[in-house]
Amino acid sequence: MKYNISDFSDGRSWRFTYDRPVIGLDLGSRASKGVLLTENFIFAKNIPTGLYMQETADELIGKLLELADMKRRDIGFITSTGYGRIVLSFEDVPFSVVTEISCHAMGAHALYPETRTIIDIGGQDSKAIKVDKETGKVLDFVMNDKCAAGTGRFLEKAAVLLGITLEEMGTMALNATNPANISSQCVVFAESEMISLRAKGAKANDGDAVANIAAGIHYSAARRVNNLLGRVGNEPALIFTGGVSNNPGMRHVLEELIGSTFTTTEFDMIYAGALGAAIYATQQAKNEPTAEADLSDKQPEITEHIQQLIEREQEAFIDKSDGRKKIGYLCAYTPQEILNAAGVGHSRIFKAGDHETVAAGELYTQSVFCDFTKSCIGGFVQGDPFYKAIDKLYNFHTCASMKRATELIEEFVPTKLLNLPKIRDQESSRQFFREEIHEFKKDLSELIGNEISDSDIHRQIIAYNKVRKLIKNISELRKRDNPPISGKEFIELTKAFYYVPPEKLIGIYTELYNKLSAVNDTGARPLRIMISGSIAADGDRRILDILENEMKVKVVVEDHCTGLKPFCNTIDETGDPLLALANGYLDQAPCARMKTLEDNVNFAGQLAQEYSVDGVLYIYLKFCSCYGITKKPFIDHFQELNIPVLDLSGDYSNSDHGQIKTRIEAFIEMIQSKRSESNEYITV
Repeated sequence: MKYNISDFSDGRSWRFTYDRPVIGLDLGSRASKGVLLTENFIFAKNIPTGLYMQETADELIGKLLELADMKRRDIGFITSTGYGRIVLSFEDVPFSVVTEISCHAMGAHALYPETRTIIDIGGQDSKAIKVDKETGKVLDFVMNDKCAAGTGRFLEKAAVLLGITLEEMGTMALNATNPANISSQCVVFAESEMISLRAKGAKANDGDAVANIAAGIHYSAARRVNNLLGRVGNEPALIFTGGVSNNPGMRHVLEELIGSTFTTTEFDMIYAGALGAAIYATQQAKNEPTAEADLSDKQPEITEHIQQLIEREQEAFIDKSDGRKKIGYLCAYTPQEILNAAGVGHSRIFKAGDHETVAAGELYTQSVFCDFTKSCIGGFVQGDPFYKAIDKLYNFHTCASMKRATELIEEFVPTKLLNLPKIRDQESSRQFFREEIHEFKKDLSELIGNEISDSDIHRQIIAYNKVRKLIKNISELRKRDNPPISGKEFIELTKAFYYVPPEKLIGIYTELYNKLSAVNDTGARPLRIMISGSIAADGDRRILDILENEMKVKVVVEDHCTGLKPFCNTIDETGDPLLALANGYLDQAPCARMKTLEDNVNFAGQLAQEYSVDGVLYIYLKFCSCYGITKKPFIDHFQELNIPVLDLSGDYSNSDHGQIKTRIEAFIEMIQSKRSESNEYITV
C-alpha cells in the first residue's frame, strides 16, 4: 500500500519526517506489519509472522524497499515494536525498540491529532490506551492479562469451531437476528459453550444459527475489551487499531457496548503500530546518540560477600553438626528475637520463584492458592535439603492460604500455628498477641529443653534493633538523586536478615553503610520506581531484573514484607520484653491483611513521597487474598498523590514474561514522557 501524507495532514504541516527514509516494524504474534516513511509518502506492507523474527523482519524490509523502489542503504533509521522487537538487530542501520503501546498511540495521533482513546486488539492481547492529543504520548493504559479472551486468537479459535473463516465470521455476526449468549470470557469455557450450541441444532449450513453464535462470540470478546476501556475512560476521539480493527463484527458490537462510534480514516489501522514506530524512528534519528549515565564506578561489590554469608548459614542449617534445633517460620510477624534467644538455628521459609516447585505444591492444594503458598509446600514435597533439616515450623498466620499451607506441611515436619490479631490499635489485641508470643516462647522452650530468659530476649531486642536501624539507614541513602545501591542489591541485604543472626550482620552492615555513604552523589538523576504489594520471595527477581537490568531505572524503595517495609520501626528496649515484642511487631508497617487497611495505604503513599518516586509498580501474585483483593485503595491513593501506578498480576511461570515486560516498558515510557514535558531530565 502507498499513502500520500497530504491526505492525512488536512492542511497541517506534517511534522513526522526525517531527511532520510525510516522504517517502522510491528512484529506481532500472528502478522508482521511494516511502514516505510518518507517526506511525502507512507508505504505499508504486512506478512505472516514466521518462526524466526529476524528472518521475518528482513523479509518485510525487503518488501517495503521493493514497494518504495529503494535500496537498503537509503534507510536512515529502523524502529521495531511488537512481540518480536527485542530479538532483532541490524548492523547496517541505526536501530531502536519502542513498546507497541507507545507506537499505537503515536501512529493514531499522527493520522488524527484529536485522538484521545485507543482500543488495540491484536493476536494475543488487547489494550485500552489514553493519549495526550497534543503530543501523541501515552497518558495511561490497561492491558489484558495472560488470558486470550478478547483477543484475535479468541476469535480465530471460534471461527475454526464454527467451520468458517475469520473474515466470514466477522461479516456473519452483522446478520445475526438473535445473538447467542456466550457467557464465558474464557477461551476454553467459551469453546464448550459453542460446542453445546452447535449440538442443539446450529448446523454448518444453518446461516442464521451460525450467525447468532458468531455474534455471541463477538459480544463475549467485546465485553472483555469494554472492561479494559472502563478502567482508562473513554474520551473522543476514539480510535480502533490492531489486527482485529478490520473485523466489522467486532467494530459493530464494540460501538454498541461502548455507546460511541470509532473515528475512521482512509489509513488501514492495522498499520498504526508500525507507523508509530516509524515516527519514533524519525525522532530518535534526529537525537542520536542518546547518552546513558555510567554508574559502574559507583557500585561497590555489595552482594557477593552477603551471599557467601547466607550460603554458609544455609550449609550449617542443613549440616546439623552443631547439635542445635533448626526452626523454620513463614511470616515476618514471627519474633526472631525469641528464636535467637533460644539458641536455635532459624530461617524464614520464603524460597520461591520456579514453576516446578509450584507444581509440586499444587499436588496438595487447589489451583486458587497463590504460587508462593504452593512453593512453600512444594519445597517440602520435593525434599529440599534445607526444608528437610527443619525440626519444627512456626507460623503466626496472616492469610487463609498460608494457614492451610501450615496444616499441610504438618505431613512433613511438626508445625505450630499461632494467631496474629488483625486489629492493631486495640489494647486487647496487644494483650492477646503477647499471650501468643508467650505460647511461642513456651513451646520453643519445651522443644530445646531449656527456659528462655527475659534477659536473653532483651539482649536480642537490642541486637535486632541495631540491624533494623542499619538496614533503614542504608535504605535512606537511596533518597539521594543517585542512589549508591540498586534495588536488587538492597533486597539481597534484607534477605540476609532472615538467614543470618544479628551478631554477624552488625559489623558487615556498618562497614557497608560507611562505604556507601562515601560514594559521591553525582551524575544525572535516574528514573525512580517504588515496588509495592505482595511478597518478593527469595528467588523471585524477575521484575527487578526487567526494571534495573533491562529498563535501566532504579528501584529506590519497597513497600512489601521482604523489602524496606519491616525495618521502618524498632522494638521498645525497656519493660516487659514480650509486651514490647507484641507492640513492636503490631506497630511495624502493616500487612494488607491488618486493619485498618487505611494504615497500610497511607504508609505506602508516605514511603513513595519520602523517596521521591516517579512511579509505583503495584505487584501481586494471582489469587493473593491480601494484596490482590485490596489493590484498588492502594492504586487510588497513589493516583490521588499524582504518582503514576501500574498494577501487575503474575505468578512464577515464564509464560507471561514478554507481556509483563511490554507493560513495564510502556509504563516507563509514559513516565519519561511526562517528566520530559515538565523539563525534568531523567536518564533511562
